[in-house]
This record gives sequence, structure tokens and C-alpha cells, in this order.
Amino acid sequence: MTLDCLLRIFIGESDKHRGQPLYEWIVSQARAEGLAGATVLRGIMGFGANSKTIHTFKIERLSEDLPIVVEIVDRAERIDILLPILDEMVTEGLITVESVHVLKYVHGDASPQGAE
Repeated sequence: MTLDCLLRIFIGESDKHRGQPLYEWIVSQARAEGLAGATVLRGIMGFGANSKTIHTFKIERLSEDLPIVVEIVDRAERIDILLPILDEMVTEGLITVESVHVLKYVHGDASPQGAE
């Protein structure tokens, strides 16, 4: 049995790397390294360790630095490839790794069972 991991990267929407949004860069790196997939989630409210204010999405005040979470699930050895790269590029934020039990992972080109 392989050990599957969930990698979560908590950053801000305004974080950049070489002029590109950091979350876009992370997803590009994950793809380049051949990881199974990545999802970017935009939070509607949050704060971090150094935040003096809560970042929130409200009609009357559109925040330009909402919380962003990038999630990547893959085998531990695949996640380990990305960690040193992230350590350099994520200058503010939080990176977590936890063990997960993957129940099902189906590629988009797979036919449903029983389909002809």
C-alpha cells in the first residue's frame, strides 16, 4: 500500500512569484513535476499569523488579498519532490502535509462501470 498525502499551501491572493500569482506558479510547478493534480480554493474570509485585519469578501469592500489554499494529493514521494521548491518560494503562509486515504481516483478518460 502506498502512502498518499494531502499537501495544503495557505497563501494570500496577492502573493506573487516573478510577477505571476503564486498560486498559479505552484499549480504550474506541480504539473511540471507530474503530480496527480492540484486545486486552488479562494477563501471568503481569513487571517494569518501576521494579519492585523481579517481579509473578507463583502460587496461593499472587495478585498484584494483573500485567502488562497492550494491542495495537491499524490503519493508521499511525489509530494516530497515539490516541498523544497515550495520552501523557497512561499515566503509568507503555511504549508501542511497530512496522510490521506484515497478511496477513488479516476482519470477523465475512464468510462463509468457498465457503460458500453
